[in-house]
Amino acid sequence: MTESVLNRVVADRPAHAGTLTVAGLGGSRTMPLAEFHGRARAVANALRRKGVGAGSRIGVLAGNSLEWTLLDLAALMLKAQTAGFEPGKFTAGAELIDRYDLDLLYCDTAATDAMTGEAPSGVRPITEISSYASEPPGTLDPVAYAPTDCTTVKFTSGSTGVPKGLEATVGSIDSSLLAVQRIFDHRPGDNLLVFLPLSLLQQRYWLYSALRWGHDLTITTYQSVFAVLPAVRPTVVMGVPGFFDAAKRHIEGSAGEGLGPAEAAAELFGDRIRYLWTGSAPADPAVLRFFTGAGLPIFEGYGLNETCITTKNHPGAHREGSVGKPLPGKEIVIDDEGVVCVRSEHPVNTAYTYAAPGDSARIFQPGGVVRTGDLGRLDEDGFLYILGRADDVIVLDNGKKVIVRPIEARFRATGAVTDCVVFCPNQTDLVAVVVPGPAGAAAIAEAVETVNATGEPDERVARVVVADEPFTVGNGLSTAQFKPLRNRIRDRYRDRLADPKEGIHAGRPRHPGPRAAREGAA
Repeated sequence: MTESVLNRVVADRPAHAGTLTVAGLGGSRTMPLAEFHGRARAVANALRRKGVGAGSRIGVLAGNSLEWTLLDLAALMLKAQTAGFEPGKFTAGAELIDRYDLDLLYCDTAATDAMTGEAPSGVRPITEISSYASEPPGTLDPVAYAPTDCTTVKFTSGSTGVPKGLEATVGSIDSSLLAVQRIFDHRPGDNLLVFLPLSLLQQRYWLYSALRWGHDLTITTYQSVFAVLPAVRPTVVMGVPGFFDAAKRHIEGSAGEGLGPAEAAAELFGDRIRYLWTGSAPADPAVLRFFTGAGLPIFEGYGLNETCITTKNHPGAHREGSVGKPLPGKEIVIDDEGVVCVRSEHPVNTAYTYAAPGDSARIFQPGGVVRTGDLGRLDEDGFLYILGRADDVIVLDNGKKVIVRPIEARFRATGAVTDCVVFCPNQTDLVAVVVPGPAGAAAIAEAVETVNATGEPDERVARVVVADEPFTVGNGLSTAQFKPLRNRIRDRYRDRLADPKEGIHAGRPRHPGPRAAREGAA
């Protein structure tokens, strides 16, 4: 690497005209990034007076806000770690402080001790950051990061157990920022829109990018994003596939009121979009084609908490159906079992900080290699295609292996469902749990026949269980990146999955089974 972006961000007050806007349903606030840098320095000085310094760890359990961003940069200025906790997944209190070795925990909800009725020691309201920021900036001793230093603890979104903690190295952050900047050239005049939780480290990357390269940044929440989009007029929108699915439905609804797709898209996203960015979960190819056809180029990428951004389609190298080529400093290897392994010049880390025994050894391999657990293939030009999760391969009683992801994608492509997860409760019949789309359950029976007509015989779905409610973070059935949590969905619908009378049935059996096959051969 030619430079450390984080060292530049910490040391240099921006000389450019870039701005930070925090927008919501109640209005917005815009601040020059040069002013923001000074306010973060004031926060750092206030934290230093509280005993925070190099080696300290500050937890943040709060929704997106100006205070979150100020606290994050202030911690970097002190060489203190942050630990970003996803709202709804963690509970503020002494137990959280003890479990993750926090010196302070800032949150946006009240936390009280069950015994005393008072706030636990170390838990502070994040609104305090605003008062810190209003003080004179003062001066700070300079700090410098080495590539192996860790600035934050991020947490996996696993479906069971306590989330695993992973400390992220400066080298991994710097290399990702530099690689992305090389291919997308974010610059003054750009406005990047971020609405996923700032507890996810990658969302904070764009703050560092704005401070370094001078583009504007707008931060909002998922709840507010559709309301603020037209007023913000971003040039780049970072979103998970679930967001773009919802945006597509919104645009199609507007198009039904007399607007063409391009006009309806511009009405929702504004008239300045340069490109759209998606990742974190499988994207529906039909949705990608829809946005490109509406004049909004959309580029899918791939990465994990454990690997950071690994591959990315972009204007100079884009292949439909793939998640792009490896970024500089990344190498993709497909192992003997078809699993994607990622070798990084600057690994995120080589082990989890908080995890059950054996968890690290299962994924972190020698030489900075991460075994992702995703099945994939590389084409002759080096583009990566993700086929599904190795854990989600179903072995039928006839010995056939079925990868469920393409089946789920075909269901979503019908438009009859907004989400789909396929199981095999008895090793013979595939059963899908689906969230119905706008047309309701009536369209699902036709969708089953469409999906079965386009798949292989062993991929046929015997019946469909209609979910009682969407898969969301709130009900524990989805991650913050809108990836369905398969194990939790299986547990929620276990009885209905096991009952052969339950659900909407397909017109004919999925596969003959081993006994019928033997009889036919005889």
